[in-house]
Amino acid sequence: MLSLVGLAVIACITTLLILGRISPVVGLTTIPIIGALLAGFTPGEISDFFETGLGSVMDVAVMLVFAIIFFGIMNDVGLFNPLINLTVRLTRGNVVAICVGTVVLAAICHLDGAGASTFLITIPALLPLYKRLDMSPYLLLLLVATSMGIMNMLPWGGPVGRSAAALGLDPVSIWRGLIPVQVISMVLLIGMAVLLGIREKRRIRIRQRMNTKQLAAAGSGGRSGGGSAPGPMEAGDWAAGPANHEQKPRNLWANTLLVFTVMGLLIADIVPPSLAFIVALSVALLINYPKVTDQMQQIRAHGGAALGTGAIILAAACFLGILQESGMLESLASDAVGLLPAATVPYLHLIVGILGLPLELMLSTDAHYFALLPLVESIAAEAGVSTLAVTYTVIVGNVIGTYISPFNASLWLGLGLVGADIGKHIRYSFVPMWAFSVLVLAASLALGAIPFR
Repeated sequence: MLSLVGLAVIACITTLLILGRISPVVGLTTIPIIGALLAGFTPGEISDFFETGLGSVMDVAVMLVFAIIFFGIMNDVGLFNPLINLTVRLTRGNVVAICVGTVVLAAICHLDGAGASTFLITIPALLPLYKRLDMSPYLLLLLVATSMGIMNMLPWGGPVGRSAAALGLDPVSIWRGLIPVQVISMVLLIGMAVLLGIREKRRIRIRQRMNTKQLAAAGSGGRSGGGSAPGPMEAGDWAAGPANHEQKPRNLWANTLLVFTVMGLLIADIVPPSLAFIVALSVALLINYPKVTDQMQQIRAHGGAALGTGAIILAAACFLGILQESGMLESLASDAVGLLPAATVPYLHLIVGILGLPLELMLSTDAHYFALLPLVESIAAEAGVSTLAVTYTVIVGNVIGTYISPFNASLWLGLGLVGADIGKHIRYSFVPMWAFSVLVLAASLALGAIPFR
C-alpha cells in the first residue's frame, strides 16, 4: 500500500509539473498530504512528518534567500561591469576568442545562481558582437547556457540546493566535492568553445563566399558594382562596449573584498552558510546604500526572486517529510529493487547520470531533484552505493542541461532577448550539450573527482 501511494504521489507531482498544470509550491504540499491521508495517516502524524522535513531544509532555504539578494545587489552596483567590458574589448573581431569570452563572462555573471539576471547581463553585452560577425545567436545561447549549467553547481544554485534539501545534506559540503568537477568542466568547456568557434568561423567564411558569388552574379547583369559582402569585423571596429555596462562601479574594492570574503568563509566552513550570507548582505547594504529607504528598496527589488526560490524549498519539506518519515520512499525503493534486473541496480545512478540531459527535457528541475533523485538514492543504497556518489553523479549528469529544458522559466527570457526559437535551440544545442555532460561525467569519474560508489 505504501509503495503504491508513494509511486502515485511521485507520478502525480512529476506529471503535473511537466505539463505545467500546477506550481511547485502547490504540488509539493497538497499531493503528498492527500497521499498520506489515503495511506491512513492522521493529521497529527502528517504534522510530525512536516516538522521533520522542515528541519532538514530550513538552512538551505535561508541561505538561498539571502545569497540571491546579496548577489543581486552586487550586480546592481556594477561590481561585474569591468569584467564585462574587458571581455567585450578583448574579444573584438575574433570568433574563437568571442566564444571563449562568452563562457568566461557567463560563468562570472552566474555567481548569483539566477538564470534571469545572467541572461540579462550577457546577451545584451555580446549579441551585438555576434550579429556584427554574422555569428549564430543559437551558438551564443549554447555557450551561455552550458557555462551557467556548470556554475549551477554552486551551493545556492538550484540543483545543489534542491539535492541538499531532498537528501538532507549540506549544500556547501556537496559543493566542496564538486569544486574539482567545476574546474574540469570549465577546462573542457573552453576547449569546446574553441572547437565551436572554429566551426562557426568556417560556417561564416562559407556563407560570405556564397554571398560574394550572389552579388557578383547580380552585378554581371549590366549594372556596375553595387556593393560587396560584409566582411568580418576588424579589431578596431567595435568602438566601445554596450552603454548599459559603462556605468562606473560603486565601492569596487570594498564589494570585491566582501565577495571574496564570503567565498572564503564558505570554502573554509568557518561559519554556517546562512549566517555568512546574512552578514554579507547587511554589510553590502551598509556599504552601498547608507539610507534606510534605499536599503529596503533593494530588498524589495530582489526579494521576489529570493522568496520564490525559498518558498519552493520550504514547500518541499512537506513532500520530503511525508515520503521519508511515512516509509513510502523506503517501501517503494525496496519493491523497485525486486523488479529491476539485479545486474543494473549497482549502476542505476550512472544510468540516470548519463541520461540526465534527455531527462531534463521531460522533467522539471523540481521533479528531477525532489522526485527522481530520492528514489534513485534509495534504490542505489540497497546495492551499497553511497549517497554522495549518487548525488554527485545525478547532479553532474543533469546540471549541464538546466537551460535547454522548456520547463525552465528563465530560458524563455534568454530566447526572447536573442530572438530565438525554443525548437531550434533544442535542435542546435542538444547533441553538443549532451555529449559535453557525458564527457564531464566520464572525466570526473576517471580522475576520481567524484566517487564511483
